[in-house]
Amino acid sequence: MTALIEVRDLLVRREKQTVLEIEHLAVQKGEVLAVVGPNGAGKSTLFLTLARLLKHERGTIHFNGTESMSTLEYRRRIALVLQEPLLLDASVRENAAVGLGFRGIPKAESDRRAGHWLERMGVAHLADRSARRLSGGESQRVSLARAFVLEPELLLLDEPFTALDAPTRARLLEDLKSVLAETSTTTIFITHDLREAERLGTRMAVMLKGRIHQTGEPREVFAHPADVQVAEFLGTTLG
Repeated sequence: MTALIEVRDLLVRREKQTVLEIEHLAVQKGEVLAVVGPNGAGKSTLFLTLARLLKHERGTIHFNGTESMSTLEYRRRIALVLQEPLLLDASVRENAAVGLGFRGIPKAESDRRAGHWLERMGVAHLADRSARRLSGGESQRVSLARAFVLEPELLLLDEPFTALDAPTRARLLEDLKSVLAETSTTTIFITHDLREAERLGTRMAVMLKGRIHQTGEPREVFAHPADVQVAEFLGTTLG
């Protein structure tokens, strides 16, 4: 089976310091990979590199078996959701449809798709409201709708629930889990929250000091940490 994303021998340096060094990482189509690790582990650097927002010094990143894809074509096949939604000063509907406008989708089709995903994310009743008048949870739901409306082959999520209160986070996590299961959208989910990773991820990667120490199904990783460092991060013991 061809992985949707495959990373080999990846090296990223910032200010002459190595911040990311990954020998091999593959993400299969339809998989939700939760990348966990403490602050400073390199998770966001991995996110930025996979989004082609940060250049790597060495290594390859293959998308669906090819490395030669242009940055524009690549970005048209992925969608990003950040910790801060970064919505435009416009209506919720306009925010959900903005990416379709850039792609030349006719307005009628754009409105239809935006409406569908606003409904699916539980915010269709806010379609005409200014995005500046939304709560944190509502804003993130609009941000997710804006991503899914593009029908991305790869969805990149960078700590999307961090700024939300616990009840809002829990509801949004369940809704997102349902959508990902329905759409089989290949997803890389960056988080420091082990409970979120266990709940959303079909597979988990533990990143420490810029390196991936272990990958596997969440239950397997928790039950059998690969080394002492992973065990300490997970708050468990080597078995």
